[in-house]
Amino acid sequence: MLIVCTAVSIAITNSPIGPAYLSFWQSQVGGLSLEHWINDALMAIFFLLIGLELERELYVGELSNIRSALLPIFAAIGGMAAPALIHFWLNAGTPTQAGMGIPMATDIAFALGVLAILGNRVPASLKIFVVAFAVIDDLGAIVIIAAFYTAQFSVWYLAGALTVWALLLVLNRCFRVMHLLPYLLGGALMWFLMLKSGVHATVAGVMLAFAIPFSAKDDDEQSPSHKLEHFLHKPVAFIILPIFALANTGIAVQADWFQHLTSANSIGIAAGLIAGKSVGVALFCFVAIAIGVCRLPSDLNWSHMIGAGILGGIGFTMSIFIANLAFPGNPEIINASKMAILLASLAAGIFGFLWLRLLTKPASVTNTNA
Repeated sequence: MLIVCTAVSIAITNSPIGPAYLSFWQSQVGGLSLEHWINDALMAIFFLLIGLELERELYVGELSNIRSALLPIFAAIGGMAAPALIHFWLNAGTPTQAGMGIPMATDIAFALGVLAILGNRVPASLKIFVVAFAVIDDLGAIVIIAAFYTAQFSVWYLAGALTVWALLLVLNRCFRVMHLLPYLLGGALMWFLMLKSGVHATVAGVMLAFAIPFSAKDDDEQSPSHKLEHFLHKPVAFIILPIFALANTGIAVQADWFQHLTSANSIGIAAGLIAGKSVGVALFCFVAIAIGVCRLPSDLNWSHMIGAGILGGIGFTMSIFIANLAFPGNPEIINASKMAILLASLAAGIFGFLWLRLLTKPASVTNTNA
């Protein structure tokens, strides 16, 4: 659906009704544009889901055991640092330097989609590894958004948001309130205060996730975190992200499109996603294993790790999101950045698929040889 919505958005933008289509997303509703509501409100729900998934990973998933979590942690650090450094190296001291956060992100859904197509050619542990490092990657992107992509800052509104969060934590940890309604109402207030504070309002979604009670001992019907995560999966996948794609991938392909793709910013984004991700993930994992901090899972080899790094270069949703924040008021640069993101993500997906398809064997063949 994301691919279809992206294609539809690009096609309409470059049709005779393109200007009307783009202006539609700028229509004012309640003091904010439709695009603003989507990127600040609907995407806060997307970030809430990411937070709930991260919470689950920290309690009962791959990140619950520090020994198991170290390898994807190193992978995520390398996968964020190398792309950012490549972009910074090409854009330092220029107006596009703020885009260094764009190639740091990984789109979990698309990366796992490619692995699903590969079927038994990739071990289940590789999928777990990709999920773990992509979740940490998203957490890093959220920290970057909160720290560096902040508008006019208000300490009082931020203090109000943190106070609401603290009260929700008290409801959870001290009073063990298990009904979702108080948390959702408090989360809505926290979102408003965060929006007014200047810190990007979507951060409130992640904060709310960690305030909602989670219990590894409870089943899906009892744990509020489990129930909300289960409820949000389909609306996020089939409503929120497609709407985000429709509103944010309206890329105008102009006569000088190639010139924009050869700018330092576009090259930094593309090189960061395609080369930086794979090199950063593989290099940091190699160093971590070489110094004995962690070990490579028995059913994985370095071809798998490099392939996972290449797939990490599929930025899409988070990269487009950060591009909007990096260059406010510069539609031309945002348009060129989105084009670079889409082409680089497509290339990373194809390269990653071919790498794992050609250089790995089906699990059954590997087990027979073993």
